[in-house]
Amino acid sequence: MATRNDLPILRQIPSGVWVLGFVSMLMDISSEMIHSLLPLFMVSTLGASAFAVGLIEGLAEATALIVKVFSGTLSDYLGKRKGLAVFGYALGALTKPLFALAPTVGIVLTARLLDRVGKGIRGAPRDALVADITPAHLRGAAFGLRQSIDTVGAFLGPLLAAGLMLLWANDFRAVFWVAVIPGLMAVALLAFGLREPSPSQGEKRINPIRRENLKRLSAAYWWVVAIGAVFTLARFSEAFLVLRAQQSGIPMALVPLVMVAMNLVYALSAYPFGKLSDRMSHTLLLAFGLVVLIAADLVLAASNHWGVVLAGVALWGVHMGMTQGLLAAMVADTAPADLRGTAFGFFNLVSGLAMLAASVIAGLLWDRLGASVTFYAGAVFCAMALAGLAWQRR
Repeated sequence: MATRNDLPILRQIPSGVWVLGFVSMLMDISSEMIHSLLPLFMVSTLGASAFAVGLIEGLAEATALIVKVFSGTLSDYLGKRKGLAVFGYALGALTKPLFALAPTVGIVLTARLLDRVGKGIRGAPRDALVADITPAHLRGAAFGLRQSIDTVGAFLGPLLAAGLMLLWANDFRAVFWVAVIPGLMAVALLAFGLREPSPSQGEKRINPIRRENLKRLSAAYWWVVAIGAVFTLARFSEAFLVLRAQQSGIPMALVPLVMVAMNLVYALSAYPFGKLSDRMSHTLLLAFGLVVLIAADLVLAASNHWGVVLAGVALWGVHMGMTQGLLAAMVADTAPADLRGTAFGFFNLVSGLAMLAASVIAGLLWDRLGASVTFYAGAVFCAMALAGLAWQRR
């Protein structure tokens, strides 16, 4: 939470960052009302396996991250970012009814892919827009603030989903219909509440992915891309946190509260760690984030008791708060201003492929060897990433 000493920094952060944060918050309420229930819906109502859940989640998140390459590059070419972001949020909002209507896993997959295409279209232009409107010395704090506000929605969504599931006797589809409302509110706020800065006058627009432009992306940037990919391998889809919570024996309607706990911790920690990243070694903070994720994996592997699962999920949230805004700030700091959209796009392309691989592996391990082995494997990937960071520092 912000203290009195934080207020001067918070006042310096442009109002557009706050608007983007609240837009993300509303869309996250909409998305997390569905996503916190979707693994349970697929397994209990549609009869899907853990492998199918992992495959769908991996394909969906990979799709979102891969699409960001094209949307980020296009936003650099056009010199405008808001229009793409509005279109992406609108597509995400309009796919929500498909989840409520889905009779089969195939329709869920279609809805999930379309929803993530929308996320992919809006993600890189939005992140580049944050970098465009924020002074360099405040970027860590700005990305952390946007992530904190965003994550408020990520715990309000599951909280609302759990309440409605209790009220409506586990009626998944009714909850999915309610999720449409905050999604449409997000689109309206972005469309009417944010003024995009004017592009530089007389600046010639060229293709950002031409070879001579890609050569301007430095070795430091590509190192951030590589580290982001290894982080994603170590942190597979959060759908497996929901499935682990289900194993603890708590009522189905209360399972989304696990995501409430994780996202509450995430929201409270993202801004303080984002501000800290402006003052300390990025590599060292990433290393601490990996240590926390190793601890989370080991705790989740140890037992499916609800108290143990809750502790592991809280540690997972701390890790997210430490690393997600930091990685975004590192991309912004290592990329030329006119290639930021492209830079975020390629970063997310590589991370998307890693997410697909990680979620498929996690689903296979879960079905064949059990939940504990899945989380132990995550800890091994974390240790590999930590070794890579140590080697890079030397």
